[in-house]
Amino acid sequence: MHELFEFPADGGGLRRAFANFPSGVVAVCAEIDGTPQGLAVSTFVPVSLDPPLVSFCVQNSSSTWPKLAAAGHLGLSLLGTDQQDAARSLGARNGDRFRGTELHRGTGEAIFIDGASAWIEGVPEAQVPAGDHAVVILRIHRIATRTDVDPLVFHGSRFRRLRAEAS
Repeated sequence: MHELFEFPADGGGLRRAFANFPSGVVAVCAEIDGTPQGLAVSTFVPVSLDPPLVSFCVQNSSSTWPKLAAAGHLGLSLLGTDQQDAARSLGARNGDRFRGTELHRGTGEAIFIDGASAWIEGVPEAQVPAGDHAVVILRIHRIATRTDVDPLVFHGSRFRRLRAEAS
């Protein structure tokens, strides 16, 4: 028999429940007034194939998102397994979020983190208020992938690697 733990449907209970659901880690970046700006999100979702749309969520308390929201183009880097340090830096409230990180430019203000498993460049199309977050919908203009880099996964409040099952 399996143990079942019940928690209230409040912020703490939801955090514990959501920790059971693995998600990818995505860097959302742009160069604003000559300075790289970025944040890490783990709430990235493909939305539509036609038109090509993705979404991610940002906290209303973010001081970085208002800067990024003004960009014409955003670069999304789907981080790879060796990019845990970059994910931690981008998730920090203070300090140089890009220390030791190699960047490459996209269209307009979009910048990308080198070594990611995939890159998506797009234009913010909508922002929907959703409680203590905003849901951002991005229209994709360009995309690139690497088959030799596995994605970084956030699960159980820590970073993990995927492991293929033996065939």
